[in-house]
Amino acid sequence: MSLNHTHDASRKSWVESANTPGCDFPLQNLPFGVFHRRGEAPRVGVAIGDKVLDVAACLRAGWLQGEAAEACAQPELNALMALGPAHWSALRARLFDLLAEGAPESSQAQAFLVPMPEAVMELPCRIGDYTDFYASIDHATNVGRMFRPENPLLPNYKHLPVGYHGRASSIVASGADIVRPHGQIKPSPEAPPEFAPTRQLDYELELGFFVGPGNELGQRIPIEAAEQHLFGVCLLNDWSARDIQAWEYQPLGPFLAKNFATTISPWVVTMEALAPFRAAAARPSDDPALLPHLLSQQDRECGGLAVELEASLTTERMRQAETQPQRLSRGNFRDMYWTPAQMLAHHASNGCNLRPGDLLGSGTVSGPEPESRGCLLEIAERGRKPITLASGEQRAFLLDGDEVLFRGRCERDGFAGIGFGGCAGRVLPAR
Repeated sequence: MSLNHTHDASRKSWVESANTPGCDFPLQNLPFGVFHRRGEAPRVGVAIGDKVLDVAACLRAGWLQGEAAEACAQPELNALMALGPAHWSALRARLFDLLAEGAPESSQAQAFLVPMPEAVMELPCRIGDYTDFYASIDHATNVGRMFRPENPLLPNYKHLPVGYHGRASSIVASGADIVRPHGQIKPSPEAPPEFAPTRQLDYELELGFFVGPGNELGQRIPIEAAEQHLFGVCLLNDWSARDIQAWEYQPLGPFLAKNFATTISPWVVTMEALAPFRAAAARPSDDPALLPHLLSQQDRECGGLAVELEASLTTERMRQAETQPQRLSRGNFRDMYWTPAQMLAHHASNGCNLRPGDLLGSGTVSGPEPESRGCLLEIAERGRKPITLASGEQRAFLLDGDEVLFRGRCERDGFAGIGFGGCAGRVLPAR
């Protein structure tokens, strides 16, 4: 994605809250989502400051034209996602001009703004398929060391982006409660398995990538074209039941320990909005040579994303005392070993057909420093070193009533910082 006038940090919006320093949704962001007011039908919106612009209303007013604008008349983003970068860019440019200071439509458009507290956010699109990767070498090494101290990385890790197919039906939007799952657990090597609520509920701090135009069954997507098939990015929490996972994952990998819930943030930050925050791929130059379908000089130079990510926790006791959430970790997506383009290109390298609205999870975002570990399994070292919260409580894994909140933000000198909003979920007792 090249830079254009929509990245100009000097431009301001007539929506005053969008000009506030540190705002997640300035004029230079304009993420897409689907929302409704109580009693109304879902529709496409764009976040601007602390408001939601009703895009369908702007279309009816005649301020938007073209296929991309017409796609926003749908109650989901799939039709827009299917169109491709040229259409997305044209719509984004028009929305930028419409919301910028001096726009002739500004006085009338006030009526098409919805305060965010009044907007009920939905999933942004119909998610047909969901695949979760394992793209952080630091996460893979930390977890592998717990089970294979002498050889934490398996032989294939540096040759291909490892992933597994998740469950699209249990993906929920931020704010949905998470019921503690039951499953088979083997409490010790000597004991037989039992069916019980998980005792080791965890979060995983990730980014999610929405597929735009897909590919026909049997057709591959070249690495050079992969980003033309990526619409945008959200925050993603891959909730995990570690004790269920430990018993079930051999020999075929994650199953019931992962598919009970996945939470995503409702706003999709477009790849174009992220253009100023590209980074070089983190893969060292002396690692094994990549096979051709994963090799691109452009991807090596700017295939990464510099997105700072944080995970925070509040407990029931903390909420009763009205204390602020406690940050558990802070990392950056630029540390990931595999890039989004490599994940998508590899996914389609066998002819697997991807479709608009499919979701690709990055896997846990962990970095080389202890504070950048993206899940409790790593932070508390599989429960051996519980963390002590400011409230005096300890956590090795999540307890009922705990609420996990993710935030993401991009900053770079000379450009307006942008954010992703929040991705939150509260744990409820098992049923």
